[in-house]
Amino acid sequence: MSKQPSLLGGAMIITGTVVGAGMLANPTATSGVWFLGSLLVLLYTWFSMLTSGLMILEVNTHYPSGASFDTLVRDLLGKGWNIVNGMAVAFVLYLLTYAYIFVGSNLTTAAIGLNPAENLWVGQMVFFLIFAGCVWWSARVVDRFTSVLIGGMILTFIWATSGLLSTAKIPVLLDSAAPADTRYWIYAGTALPVCLASFGFHGNVSSLFKYFDGDAPKVARALWIGTLIALVIYALWQLAIHGNLPRSAFTPVIAADGDIGVLIGELSKFASTGSMAKILSFFSYMAIASSFLGVTLGLLDYLTDLFGFDNSRSGRNKAAAITFLPPLVACLLFPTGFVTVIGYVGLAATVWTGLVPALLLYASRKKHGLGKGYRVYGGTGLVIWVFVFGVINILAQLLSRADILPVFKG
Repeated sequence: MSKQPSLLGGAMIITGTVVGAGMLANPTATSGVWFLGSLLVLLYTWFSMLTSGLMILEVNTHYPSGASFDTLVRDLLGKGWNIVNGMAVAFVLYLLTYAYIFVGSNLTTAAIGLNPAENLWVGQMVFFLIFAGCVWWSARVVDRFTSVLIGGMILTFIWATSGLLSTAKIPVLLDSAAPADTRYWIYAGTALPVCLASFGFHGNVSSLFKYFDGDAPKVARALWIGTLIALVIYALWQLAIHGNLPRSAFTPVIAADGDIGVLIGELSKFASTGSMAKILSFFSYMAIASSFLGVTLGLLDYLTDLFGFDNSRSGRNKAAAITFLPPLVACLLFPTGFVTVIGYVGLAATVWTGLVPALLLYASRKKHGLGKGYRVYGGTGLVIWVFVFGVINILAQLLSRADILPVFKG
């Protein structure tokens, strides 16, 4: 008898997918609302994103193991929504795969002692062959590898931030030195999309449902544990940064688009940062690798469902080829091309992490009734909550691009 997949392993897949290198952008993106505001925005986003993921899970219980977005949306929402959702899913997951190969290959090339400017392709192939090979082999290998990476991330995170956590100051956290008329909540709109991108795992819900042989309550526990671990990591990171670097000192960091080197440079004026830059580079590498594993596992299972591949080795080979070869070739030919479209990832992701899950659950309950063995908490009110959450995020992103929403400059 084969060993049953572990709950912890499933949770680590979720944590690994969620906690990408984008987490380093959170303190800068939320500097306008500052520490307490950032915690509320993160909590609101975490609850809404977790709930939308659990909605997908309940819908999944009415379909065969292996059914992903294509089957669910086509059956419940029709061809039009399926085209829109499919384009959004493919755009986000392919672009993230492309971006992770690019960033991971830079770090890999440097790690093996080569010059990234001259030998980037070597790092691309090494990174790709190791981590894409894990996803191609099986979800169980992803489970094991991700657990190791998350363990390393937690150790390096504690190593990098323990000093800053101990020196965090309450007056800095509360921005006590700010003038009495200082405004914070007007900047919530620009913070929301970044926080949404920090809790993306929805492509993995169907993968875990399949991995756990249709045990929906176990998948739900994995989603809770995995996202809660991510929430704690984010909150501690906010505490470490916002507790040492005053809000008024964020101007150079914002001007540099949250560049981690600039952030650490400014932090060093107020607290001892030691070898923080080197430690965070290790953290970033493991975060990128674990996110690559989670994102591509979800993409592979989505494409398997879309093209009707079976679960044989031949079927998995076909799905892996469609999953990995396009972003690899694009990265080899156009290594920085994603920069021009990466800003639209959050907008596209909102479609299938906010709007579509709410619509799916509403349609599913009308057609199938309650979930088999699992029902997400709440009724119609929660469906409306998640849908409105998606609408708010789309408006926030569109209004930010139109320079209508106020942006904190420091």
